[in-house]
Amino acid sequence: MSMLDVLRTAVTNSFRSKLRTTLTVIAIFIGAFTLTITSAIGTGVSAYINTQLAAIGASDVLTVTKSPDDAVSADDGPAAYDPDALATGTGGFPGAGAGGLPGAGGMLTSDDLDTIAGVEGILDVSPTAQVAAAWIEHDGNGKYQLSVNATAALTTADLLTGSQLSNSSSENEILLPTSYLSSLGFADAEDAVGTTVTIGATDYLAEMHEVRATVVGVQNETLFGSGVGLNSSLTDELADIAATGRPAAIGDSYFAATAHFDPDATDEQITALKDDLARQGYTAQTVADQIGSFQTVVDGIVGVLNAFAIIALIAAGFGIINTLLMSVQERTREIGLMKAMGLGAGKIFALFSAEAVFIGFLGSAIGSLVAIALGSVISEVLANGLLSDLQGLRLLSFDPIAVVVVILLVMLIAFLAGTLPANRAARLDPIDALRYE
Repeated sequence: MSMLDVLRTAVTNSFRSKLRTTLTVIAIFIGAFTLTITSAIGTGVSAYINTQLAAIGASDVLTVTKSPDDAVSADDGPAAYDPDALATGTGGFPGAGAGGLPGAGGMLTSDDLDTIAGVEGILDVSPTAQVAAAWIEHDGNGKYQLSVNATAALTTADLLTGSQLSNSSSENEILLPTSYLSSLGFADAEDAVGTTVTIGATDYLAEMHEVRATVVGVQNETLFGSGVGLNSSLTDELADIAATGRPAAIGDSYFAATAHFDPDATDEQITALKDDLARQGYTAQTVADQIGSFQTVVDGIVGVLNAFAIIALIAAGFGIINTLLMSVQERTREIGLMKAMGLGAGKIFALFSAEAVFIGFLGSAIGSLVAIALGSVISEVLANGLLSDLQGLRLLSFDPIAVVVVILLVMLIAFLAGTLPANRAARLDPIDALRYE
Protein backbone atom coordinates (compact mmCIF):
# COMPACT_ATOMS: atom_id res chain seq x y z
CA MET A 1 0.00 0.00 0.00
CA SER A 2 1.52 3.30 -1.12
CA MET A 3 1.29 6.50 0.93
CA LEU A 4 -1.32 7.81 -1.52
CA ASP A 5 -3.40 4.70 -0.82
CA VAL A 6 -2.91 5.27 2.92
CA LEU A 7 -4.21 8.84 2.63
CA ARG A 8 -7.15 7.82 0.45
CA THR A 9 -8.10 5.03 2.87
CA ALA A 10 -7.74 7.36 5.86
CA VAL A 11 -10.15 9.89 4.32
CA THR A 12 -12.65 7.15 3.54
CA ASN A 13 -12.42 5.64 7.02
CA SER A 14 -12.99 9.07 8.60
CA PHE A 15 -16.59 9.00 7.37
CA ARG A 16 -17.42 5.48 8.44
CA SER A 17 -19.08 6.85 11.55
CA LYS A 18 -20.41 10.14 10.25
CA LEU A 19 -22.02 11.30 13.49
CA ARG A 20 -18.95 10.63 15.62
CA THR A 21 -16.62 12.28 13.11
CA THR A 22 -18.96 15.26 12.72
CA LEU A 23 -19.05 15.87 16.48
CA THR A 24 -15.26 15.71 16.64
CA VAL A 25 -14.93 18.10 13.69
CA ILE A 26 -17.34 20.53 15.40
CA ALA A 27 -15.18 20.52 18.53
CA ILE A 28 -12.09 21.27 16.44
CA PHE A 29 -14.05 23.88 14.48
CA ILE A 30 -14.81 25.82 17.68
CA GLY A 31 -11.16 25.92 18.72
CA ALA A 32 -9.88 26.84 15.24
CA PHE A 33 -12.58 29.49 14.81
CA THR A 34 -11.70 31.09 18.16
CA LEU A 35 -7.96 30.97 17.49
CA THR A 36 -8.39 32.53 14.04
CA ILE A 37 -10.57 35.33 15.41
CA THR A 38 -8.22 36.15 18.30
CA SER A 39 -5.25 36.10 15.93
CA ALA A 40 -7.09 38.52 13.64
CA ILE A 41 -7.86 40.82 16.58
CA GLY A 42 -4.20 40.88 17.53
CA THR A 43 -3.14 41.60 13.95
CA GLY A 44 -5.77 44.34 13.48
CA VAL A 45 -5.14 46.14 16.76
CA SER A 46 -1.35 45.86 16.41
CA ALA A 47 -1.50 47.29 12.89
CA TYR A 48 -3.62 50.19 14.14
CA ILE A 49 -1.26 50.93 17.04
CA ASN A 50 1.75 50.78 14.69
CA THR A 51 0.00 53.29 12.43
CA GLN A 52 -0.62 55.56 15.41
CA LEU A 53 3.02 55.21 16.47
CA ALA A 54 4.07 56.36 13.02
CA ALA A 55 2.06 59.51 13.62
CA ILE A 56 4.30 60.34 16.57
CA GLY A 57 7.72 59.53 15.27
CA ALA A 58 10.18 56.99 13.98
CA SER A 59 12.06 54.39 15.98
CA ASP A 60 15.37 56.25 15.55
CA VAL A 61 14.11 59.53 17.01
CA LEU A 62 14.39 61.06 20.46
CA THR A 63 12.10 63.88 21.55
CA VAL A 64 14.27 66.09 23.74
CA THR A 65 12.99 68.67 26.24
CA LYS A 66 14.65 70.57 29.03
CA SER A 67 14.52 68.80 32.39
CA PRO A 68 13.23 70.59 35.51
CA ASP A 69 15.93 72.01 37.71
CA ASP A 70 14.45 70.30 40.76
CA ALA A 71 12.74 67.14 39.56
CA VAL A 72 10.28 65.63 42.00
CA SER A 73 8.39 62.37 41.86
CA ALA A 74 4.64 62.16 41.47
CA ASP A 75 4.34 61.24 45.16
CA ASP A 76 6.06 64.47 46.19
CA GLY A 77 3.37 66.65 44.61
CA PRO A 78 3.93 69.73 42.46
CA ALA A 79 7.13 71.71 42.62
CA ALA A 80 7.19 75.10 44.33
CA TYR A 81 6.38 78.07 42.11
CA ASP A 82 9.43 79.97 40.90
CA PRO A 83 8.57 83.58 39.96
CA ASP A 84 11.81 83.79 37.95
CA ALA A 85 10.95 80.77 35.78
CA LEU A 86 9.02 82.83 33.21
CA ALA A 87 11.94 85.14 32.75
CA THR A 88 14.44 82.33 32.32
CA GLY A 89 13.00 80.39 29.50
CA THR A 90 9.37 79.29 29.41
CA GLY A 91 8.43 82.13 27.16
CA GLY A 92 4.94 82.22 28.56
CA PHE A 93 3.93 79.06 26.70
CA PRO A 94 0.22 78.57 27.41
CA GLY A 95 -0.79 75.34 29.08
CA ALA A 96 2.81 74.22 29.31
CA GLY A 97 3.94 71.32 31.39
CA ALA A 98 1.86 68.38 30.11
CA GLY A 99 3.22 65.48 28.12
CA GLY A 100 6.79 66.71 28.06
CA LEU A 101 5.94 70.16 26.76
CA PRO A 102 7.72 73.18 28.19
CA GLY A 103 6.81 74.44 31.58
CA ALA A 104 8.42 71.69 33.63
CA GLY A 105 11.91 72.59 32.43
CA GLY A 106 11.48 75.61 30.17
CA MET A 107 12.14 76.30 26.52
CA LEU A 108 15.15 75.19 24.53
CA THR A 109 17.47 77.82 23.08
CA SER A 110 19.99 77.73 20.25
CA ASP A 111 22.72 76.95 22.80
CA ASP A 112 20.71 73.97 24.00
CA LEU A 113 20.44 72.67 20.43
CA ASP A 114 24.22 72.93 20.04
CA THR A 115 24.72 71.05 23.32
CA ILE A 116 22.34 68.26 22.27
CA ALA A 117 23.99 67.98 18.85
CA GLY A 118 27.35 67.57 20.57
CA VAL A 119 26.28 64.49 22.51
CA GLU A 120 27.99 61.36 21.19
CA GLY A 121 25.53 59.23 19.25
CA ILE A 122 23.29 62.09 18.10
CA LEU A 123 23.35 62.36 14.30
CA ASP A 124 21.36 65.57 13.90
CA VAL A 125 19.00 67.84 15.83
CA SER A 126 15.96 69.74 14.56
CA PRO A 127 14.10 72.27 16.71
CA THR A 128 10.35 71.83 17.06
CA ALA A 129 8.93 75.31 16.86
CA GLN A 130 5.54 75.97 18.43
CA VAL A 131 3.52 77.94 15.91
CA ALA A 132 -0.08 79.02 16.14
CA ALA A 133 -2.72 80.28 13.75
CA ALA A 134 -5.98 82.01 14.44
CA TRP A 135 -8.20 80.64 11.70
CA ILE A 136 -8.43 78.76 8.43
CA GLU A 137 -10.72 79.43 5.47
CA HIS A 138 -11.43 77.92 2.08
CA ASP A 139 -13.24 79.57 -0.82
CA GLY A 140 -15.22 81.98 1.36
CA ASN A 141 -16.96 79.24 3.39
CA GLY A 142 -16.25 81.01 6.67
CA LYS A 143 -13.34 81.14 9.09
CA TYR A 144 -12.76 78.28 11.52
CA GLN A 145 -10.39 77.93 14.44
CA LEU A 146 -7.16 76.20 13.55
CA SER A 147 -5.33 73.72 15.77
CA VAL A 148 -1.76 72.95 14.71
CA ASN A 149 -0.04 69.61 15.23
CA ALA A 150 3.41 70.86 16.18
CA THR A 151 5.26 67.65 15.25
CA ALA A 152 3.47 66.86 11.97
CA ALA A 153 6.44 67.86 9.81
CA LEU A 154 8.63 65.33 11.62
CA THR A 155 6.29 62.36 11.51
CA THR A 156 4.45 60.06 9.11
CA ALA A 157 0.72 60.73 8.85
CA ASP A 158 -1.95 58.04 8.51
CA LEU A 159 -3.14 59.26 5.12
CA LEU A 160 -6.67 58.81 3.85
CA THR A 161 -5.70 60.31 0.51
CA GLY A 162 -3.05 62.57 -0.98
CA SER A 163 0.62 62.64 -0.05
CA GLN A 164 2.86 63.31 2.94
CA LEU A 165 4.21 66.76 3.74
CA SER A 166 7.45 67.68 2.00
CA ASN A 167 9.87 69.51 4.25
CA SER A 168 12.22 70.12 1.32
CA SER A 169 9.56 72.00 -0.65
CA SER A 170 9.64 75.79 -0.79
CA GLU A 171 5.85 75.82 -1.19
CA ASN A 172 3.53 76.05 1.80
CA GLU A 173 1.85 72.69 2.35
CA ILE A 174 -0.87 71.66 4.78
CA LEU A 175 -2.30 68.30 5.83
CA LEU A 176 -5.96 68.40 6.91
CA PRO A 177 -7.62 65.99 9.37
CA THR A 178 -10.89 64.49 8.16
CA SER A 179 -12.79 66.48 10.79
CA TYR A 180 -12.02 69.73 8.92
CA LEU A 181 -13.46 68.69 5.56
CA SER A 182 -17.15 69.41 6.08
CA SER A 183 -16.60 72.74 7.82
CA LEU A 184 -14.34 74.01 5.05
CA GLY A 185 -16.89 73.06 2.40
CA PHE A 186 -15.20 70.01 0.87
CA ALA A 187 -17.43 67.22 -0.47
CA ASP A 188 -14.87 64.53 0.40
CA ALA A 189 -11.16 63.97 0.98
CA GLU A 190 -10.31 63.80 -2.73
CA ASP A 191 -12.09 67.13 -3.25
CA ALA A 192 -9.73 68.81 -0.76
CA VAL A 193 -6.40 67.64 -2.20
CA GLY A 194 -4.73 70.23 -4.41
CA THR A 195 -6.88 73.16 -3.27
CA THR A 196 -5.63 76.34 -1.60
CA VAL A 197 -6.66 77.45 1.89
CA THR A 198 -6.05 80.74 3.67
CA ILE A 199 -4.61 80.84 7.18
CA GLY A 200 -4.83 83.82 9.51
CA ALA A 201 -2.07 84.38 12.08
CA THR A 202 -1.26 87.27 14.39
CA ASP A 203 2.16 88.76 15.04
CA TYR A 204 3.70 89.83 18.33
CA LEU A 205 1.71 93.09 18.19
CA ALA A 206 -1.58 91.24 17.54
CA GLU A 207 -1.84 92.36 13.92
CA MET A 208 -3.47 89.79 11.59
CA HIS A 209 -1.59 88.34 8.60
CA GLU A 210 -2.89 85.99 5.92
CA VAL A 211 -0.93 83.06 4.51
CA ARG A 212 -1.92 80.70 1.71
CA ALA A 213 -1.12 77.00 1.61
CA THR A 214 -1.87 74.02 -0.62
CA VAL A 215 -3.68 70.98 0.78
CA VAL A 216 -1.45 68.02 -0.15
CA GLY A 217 -3.32 65.33 1.76
CA VAL A 218 -6.03 64.36 4.22
CA GLN A 219 -5.17 62.26 7.27
CA ASN A 220 -7.23 60.10 9.57
CA GLU A 221 -7.66 61.27 13.13
CA THR A 222 -5.15 59.61 15.47
CA LEU A 223 -5.17 58.59 19.12
CA PHE A 224 -2.06 60.55 19.98
CA GLY A 225 -2.37 63.86 18.22
CA SER A 226 -4.79 66.11 16.41
CA GLY A 227 -4.78 69.26 14.36
CA VAL A 228 -3.51 70.17 10.91
CA GLY A 229 -0.01 69.35 9.75
CA LEU A 230 2.29 72.03 8.36
CA ASN A 231 5.46 71.50 6.38
CA SER A 232 8.70 73.31 7.25
CA SER A 233 8.11 76.15 4.80
CA LEU A 234 4.70 77.00 6.25
CA THR A 235 5.93 76.53 9.81
CA ASP A 236 8.81 78.92 9.21
CA GLU A 237 6.51 81.53 7.67
CA LEU A 238 4.11 81.39 10.63
CA ALA A 239 7.05 81.54 13.03
CA ASP A 240 8.35 84.66 11.23
CA ILE A 241 4.90 86.26 11.53
CA ALA A 242 4.79 85.49 15.25
CA ALA A 243 8.24 87.09 15.66
CA THR A 244 7.25 90.25 13.79
CA GLY A 245 7.36 93.16 16.21
CA ARG A 246 9.00 91.13 18.94
CA PRO A 247 11.72 92.96 20.92
CA ALA A 248 15.23 91.96 19.92
CA ALA A 249 16.01 91.08 23.54
CA ILE A 250 13.71 88.08 23.29
CA GLY A 251 15.60 85.40 21.38
CA ASP A 252 14.37 82.30 19.59
CA SER A 253 13.14 79.45 21.76
CA TYR A 254 11.66 76.01 21.12
CA PHE A 255 9.50 73.75 23.25
CA ALA A 256 11.32 70.57 22.11
CA ALA A 257 13.89 69.21 19.71
CA THR A 258 13.95 66.09 17.58
CA ALA A 259 17.26 64.23 17.68
CA HIS A 260 18.06 61.37 15.30
CA PHE A 261 20.37 58.53 16.28
CA ASP A 262 21.63 55.37 14.58
CA PRO A 263 18.60 53.21 13.60
CA ASP A 264 20.70 50.12 14.36
CA ALA A 265 21.44 51.24 17.92
CA THR A 266 20.85 48.60 20.59
CA ASP A 267 18.59 49.12 23.61
CA GLU A 268 21.69 49.51 25.77
CA GLN A 269 23.10 52.21 23.48
CA ILE A 270 19.78 54.11 23.43
CA THR A 271 19.61 53.96 27.23
CA ALA A 272 23.18 55.24 27.49
CA LEU A 273 22.31 58.06 25.07
CA LYS A 274 19.29 59.12 27.17
CA ASP A 275 21.37 58.94 30.34
CA ASP A 276 24.06 61.15 28.77
CA LEU A 277 21.42 63.75 27.83
CA ALA A 278 19.89 63.53 31.31
CA ARG A 279 23.25 64.34 32.90
CA GLN A 280 23.34 67.52 30.82
CA GLY A 281 19.87 68.58 31.90
CA TYR A 282 17.60 67.19 29.16
CA THR A 283 14.81 64.65 29.07
CA ALA A 284 14.85 62.36 26.03
CA GLN A 285 12.09 59.95 25.05
CA THR A 286 11.68 57.48 22.23
CA VAL A 287 8.32 56.62 20.71
CA ALA A 288 8.15 53.51 22.90
CA ASP A 289 8.73 55.66 26.00
CA GLN A 290 5.94 58.05 25.02
CA ILE A 291 3.39 55.36 24.26
CA GLY A 292 4.19 53.20 27.26
CA SER A 293 2.78 49.69 27.45
CA PHE A 294 -0.09 49.92 24.94
CA GLN A 295 1.28 47.15 22.77
CA THR A 296 2.13 45.01 25.80
CA VAL A 297 -1.44 45.26 27.08
CA VAL A 298 -2.86 44.31 23.67
CA ASP A 299 -0.46 41.38 23.35
CA GLY A 300 -1.41 40.21 26.84
CA ILE A 301 -5.14 40.31 26.13
CA VAL A 302 -4.74 38.50 22.81
CA GLY A 303 -2.48 35.95 24.51
CA VAL A 304 -5.15 35.16 27.11
CA LEU A 305 -7.78 34.76 24.38
CA ASN A 306 -5.44 32.49 22.44
CA ALA A 307 -4.91 30.41 25.58
CA PHE A 308 -8.65 29.76 25.82
CA ALA A 309 -8.66 28.74 22.15
CA ILE A 310 -5.77 26.33 22.75
CA ILE A 311 -7.67 24.82 25.68
CA ALA A 312 -10.64 24.25 23.36
CA LEU A 313 -8.33 22.56 20.85
CA ILE A 314 -6.82 20.33 23.52
CA ALA A 315 -10.35 19.31 24.52
CA ALA A 316 -11.02 18.57 20.85
CA GLY A 317 -7.85 16.46 20.85
CA PHE A 318 -9.38 14.19 23.47
CA GLY A 319 -12.36 13.89 21.15
CA ILE A 320 -10.02 12.69 18.39
CA ILE A 321 -8.47 10.15 20.77
CA ASN A 322 -11.91 8.84 21.70
CA THR A 323 -13.04 8.70 18.06
CA LEU A 324 -9.98 6.79 16.87
CA LEU A 325 -9.86 4.43 19.87
CA MET A 326 -13.43 3.41 19.12
CA SER A 327 -12.50 3.09 15.45
CA VAL A 328 -9.56 0.81 16.34
CA GLN A 329 -11.83 -1.32 18.49
CA GLU A 330 -14.48 -1.60 15.77
CA ARG A 331 -11.90 -2.43 13.10
CA THR A 332 -9.76 -4.86 15.08
CA ARG A 333 -10.45 -7.82 12.75
CA GLU A 334 -9.83 -5.58 9.75
CA ILE A 335 -6.47 -4.51 11.17
CA GLY A 336 -5.58 -8.16 11.78
CA LEU A 337 -6.46 -9.01 8.20
CA MET A 338 -4.32 -6.16 6.84
CA LYS A 339 -1.37 -7.35 8.93
CA ALA A 340 -1.89 -10.94 7.82
CA MET A 341 -1.71 -9.73 4.22
CA GLY A 342 1.68 -8.17 4.86
CA LEU A 343 0.86 -4.57 5.85
CA GLY A 344 3.52 -3.46 8.31
CA ALA A 345 3.03 -1.74 11.66
CA GLY A 346 4.39 1.50 10.20
CA LYS A 347 1.68 1.63 7.54
CA ILE A 348 -1.00 0.83 10.13
CA PHE A 349 0.32 3.66 12.31
CA ALA A 350 0.40 6.02 9.31
CA LEU A 351 -3.17 5.04 8.38
CA PHE A 352 -4.68 6.03 11.73
CA SER A 353 -2.38 9.07 12.12
CA ALA A 354 -3.45 10.32 8.68
CA GLU A 355 -7.08 9.84 9.72
CA ALA A 356 -6.50 12.02 12.80
CA VAL A 357 -4.67 14.69 10.77
CA PHE A 358 -7.46 14.74 8.17
CA ILE A 359 -10.09 15.26 10.86
CA GLY A 360 -7.96 18.06 12.29
CA PHE A 361 -7.54 19.65 8.86
CA LEU A 362 -11.26 19.41 8.14
CA GLY A 363 -12.25 21.11 11.41
CA SER A 364 -9.54 23.78 11.27
CA ALA A 365 -10.08 24.66 7.60
CA ILE A 366 -13.82 25.05 8.05
CA GLY A 367 -13.33 26.99 11.31
CA SER A 368 -10.81 29.37 9.74
CA LEU A 369 -12.90 29.98 6.62
CA VAL A 370 -16.04 30.71 8.66
CA ALA A 371 -14.00 32.98 10.95
CA ILE A 372 -12.66 34.95 7.97
CA ALA A 373 -16.11 35.31 6.38
CA LEU A 374 -17.92 36.25 9.57
CA GLY A 375 -15.05 38.31 10.98
CA SER A 376 -14.72 40.42 7.84
CA VAL A 377 -18.39 41.34 8.00
CA ILE A 378 -18.23 42.14 11.73
CA SER A 379 -15.07 44.22 11.27
CA GLU A 380 -16.68 46.27 8.49
CA VAL A 381 -19.84 46.85 10.54
CA LEU A 382 -17.82 47.97 13.58
CA ALA A 383 -15.58 50.22 11.45
CA ASN A 384 -18.63 52.03 10.09
CA GLY A 385 -20.51 52.06 13.37
CA LEU A 386 -19.27 51.64 16.93
CA LEU A 387 -15.59 52.22 16.05
CA SER A 388 -16.12 54.89 13.40
CA ASP A 389 -14.31 57.49 15.54
CA LEU A 390 -11.14 55.37 15.42
CA GLN A 391 -10.41 56.00 11.78
CA GLY A 392 -8.27 53.39 10.10
CA LEU A 393 -9.01 50.71 12.69
CA ARG A 394 -10.02 47.30 11.36
CA LEU A 395 -10.59 45.31 14.53
CA LEU A 396 -10.16 42.00 12.75
CA SER A 397 -7.40 41.79 10.16
CA PHE A 398 -6.74 38.31 8.78
CA ASP A 399 -3.12 37.58 7.95
CA PRO A 400 -2.89 34.64 5.49
CA ILE A 401 0.28 33.41 7.18
CA ALA A 402 -1.41 33.45 10.60
CA VAL A 403 -4.39 31.50 9.22
CA VAL A 404 -2.08 28.86 7.75
CA VAL A 405 -0.23 28.64 11.08
CA VAL A 406 -3.55 28.06 12.88
CA ILE A 407 -4.47 25.22 10.50
CA LEU A 408 -1.03 23.62 10.82
CA LEU A 409 -1.15 23.95 14.62
CA VAL A 410 -4.51 22.20 14.77
CA MET A 411 -3.26 19.44 12.47
CA LEU A 412 -0.25 18.99 14.77
CA ILE A 413 -2.51 18.71 17.83
CA ALA A 414 -4.66 16.22 15.92
CA PHE A 415 -1.59 14.17 14.98
CA LEU A 416 -0.39 14.08 18.58
CA ALA A 417 -3.88 13.10 19.73
CA GLY A 418 -3.96 10.31 17.15
CA THR A 419 -0.65 8.74 18.14
CA LEU A 420 -2.13 6.77 21.05
CA PRO A 421 -4.85 4.96 19.09
CA ALA A 422 -2.56 4.69 16.03
CA ASN A 423 0.17 3.09 18.14
CA ARG A 424 -2.36 0.73 19.69
CA ALA A 425 -3.55 -0.33 16.24
CA ALA A 426 0.04 -0.81 15.00
CA ARG A 427 0.91 -3.07 17.95
CA LEU A 428 -2.06 -5.42 17.58
CA ASP A 429 -1.08 -9.05 17.14
CA PRO A 430 -2.62 -10.23 13.83
CA ILE A 431 -3.67 -13.64 15.26
CA ASP A 432 -5.38 -12.08 18.28
CA ALA A 433 -6.96 -9.43 16.06
CA LEU A 434 -8.46 -12.02 13.69
CA ARG A 435 -9.96 -13.90 16.65
CA TYR A 436 -11.51 -10.68 18.05
CA GLU A 437 -15.31 -10.77 18.28
